[in-house]
Amino acid sequence: MCGGEGSRLDTDAEKPLYPIAGESMVDRVRRALAASRIETTYAVVSPNAPETRSHLAESGMALIETPGAGYVPDLATALDDSRVEPPILTVTADLPLLTAELVDDVCRAYRARVRTRADDGADASTDDAPRQPSMTVCIPRTLKRHLGVSAEEAAVVDGLVPTGLNVVGAEPATDDDRSRGTESSRPLVHVLRSAGAVINVNRLDDVRIAQRHRGDHR
Repeated sequence: MCGGEGSRLDTDAEKPLYPIAGESMVDRVRRALAASRIETTYAVVSPNAPETRSHLAESGMALIETPGAGYVPDLATALDDSRVEPPILTVTADLPLLTAELVDDVCRAYRARVRTRADDGADASTDDAPRQPSMTVCIPRTLKRHLGVSAEEAAVVDGLVPTGLNVVGAEPATDDDRSRGTESSRPLVHVLRSAGAVINVNRLDDVRIAQRHRGDHR
């Protein structure tokens, strides 16, 4: 996901193209994904970041065009693309310390959680196909504070802050599930404690923190 305005960073450069240790954030994220077990990667772009779009197109990256209406509507547009088949891993371009190992760990955790639900009988099959739930990847708010990384207080729930990593499943819980409070109506939550997930860059102070920690996340 690399089509946001990035206005909080307060620089002339588009946020995905802002360099960390001489390499743009979006290229650092691309490099981590390329080294991971992820099979196919698409860059979700928008008119809000035209230079980012051009940069990625010139590099041969497969693009998904969105209107730039915000994270949620742009993600919905991406999910409507015929090339995309959930469950998918979504990654924001402001995670410059992301590593292939972290990506693979999240994918393994998702598969394990889905298997556990199936073994426990929490998710019934529909038309012989098991549900594929979504999973929110979070980090403790205390860890963000410890590192000095900015966080939107409105996003904090039970002491956890969402990262720029998520797994979007194929089948959301039904209204009947929610009304009965079934296990399938509860979102999966996976907690990380790695700086690669904690340090997402929204402000210039975050840039300086990412620069300091980059040595362990190349």
